[in-house]
Amino acid sequence: MPFLKRSPTSQPRSKLLDAMSQKCGLRSTVFSGNGDEYKGEWQNNNKHGKGTQIWKKSGTMYIGEWAFGKPDGYGTLSVLVPETKQYATKYCGGWENGKKHGFGMHFYEGSAVYEGEWSEDHRSGCGKMWYDNGDLYEGEWMKDKNHGQGTILFANGNRFEGTWQDDKKNGDGKFYYPDKGQVYEGLWLDGMAKCGTMSDFGRNEAPAPTQHPIPQLQLVDMQLVLSEAKSAYIERINSKFPLHDTGKE
Repeated sequence: MPFLKRSPTSQPRSKLLDAMSQKCGLRSTVFSGNGDEYKGEWQNNNKHGKGTQIWKKSGTMYIGEWAFGKPDGYGTLSVLVPETKQYATKYCGGWENGKKHGFGMHFYEGSAVYEGEWSEDHRSGCGKMWYDNGDLYEGEWMKDKNHGQGTILFANGNRFEGTWQDDKKNGDGKFYYPDKGQVYEGLWLDGMAKCGTMSDFGRNEAPAPTQHPIPQLQLVDMQLVLSEAKSAYIERINSKFPLHDTGKE
């Protein structure tokens, strides 16, 4: 009776089972050992395409696009509200490599909302922020702070238009007081007005104008005086906080 050898091309059962377990394409719900669950598309054993992930411990759910195991593309992140047992949207918009990136809207605790550009999970670029107290900021951002050109409209009707740095008014700007019919224009440093002019603006329409209008300055060149004052102030600041240390000879 002849002896039949096993075909050299056959693989061990363990390798066959491993190959069968590799996830690729559309799969039904896959549960992890910690209770997390994912339903959607796969590629080379990574979440890739469109899918839904639910994290059991945090009660967070993501529905959207994936790339190589991370949210990437457009997607919505929601959290489970214990009182209602319903999911509430926290963020909807662009993602890249698992982080908020591109244009998106984020809903904070209370009524605060941000709509605009993101970069690596930070508000960066142009965007609007509605605050709980009724204020509205619209302008440029950098790493979650007002930075660049922007306008803030306060709940009481006042507004500031100008330059920001690290969440504070810095540089040239105008502060409008519609209730008094006045506007301040000048230089700001770390949120404080340092050098500028106050003038009447829409005084006739103001509900509570100042008792006396601001008199006109009788100067030969008002802008020259203001420019010299600003230059002197900036020079004093630079001498107090020099940008470069020259050292000692």
